[in-house]
Parts: sequence; C-alpha cells; structure tokens
Amino acid sequence: MDIRSSLAAQQYAATRPATAPKAQPDGPGEALARVAGDFAETLRKGEETAMAAMVGDADPNALVQALAQTELAVETAVTVRDKVVEAYQEILRMPV
Repeated sequence: MDIRSSLAAQQYAATRPATAPKAQPDGPGEALARVAGDFAETLRKGEETAMAAMVGDADPNALVQALAQTELAVETAVTVRDKVVEAYQEILRMPV
C-alpha cells in the first residue's frame, strides 16, 4: 500500500509543472501595443505593395491579396472601436 501511494505522489509531482498556470509577462497594455503594431505593419505592407503595383513591380494577385488583408484589418479595428465606444456609453448610462 505504501508503494502505491509513493508512486502516485511521484507521478503527481512529475505532472504538476505541466498543469500549473503560466504567468503572463505582459499586461493588457503591452498586448494592445503589439496588436496596434501588427495593424500598422499590415497597413504599411499593403501600401508598399500598392506603390510597387503602380510602377509595375508587383504581381496583380499580390496587390489584391494585400488590399484584402488591409481591408480586413481596418474592418476589425473599426469593429473593436465601435465595441469600446458602446461599452463606454453603457458605463455612462449606469446609475451611480
């Protein structure tokens, strides 16, 4: 009986690090900054591809793909902005 309990304790100790919650080193501010940087990078790449297409250096398919990615990024940013404004207005309507 003692052998089984020590074996169970050893197995628990071995799997414990795998089930422990991971600490997130970055907070919401850093995550938001990373998302904003990704958004700006997507817009920059789309603009570069559009300028390259104007002078004939880019493939038309690459231009269409870059424009679609830029459009999706802008639509996502607008949706997030609308949700934030809606939440702010809801907070303002709350009774104090």
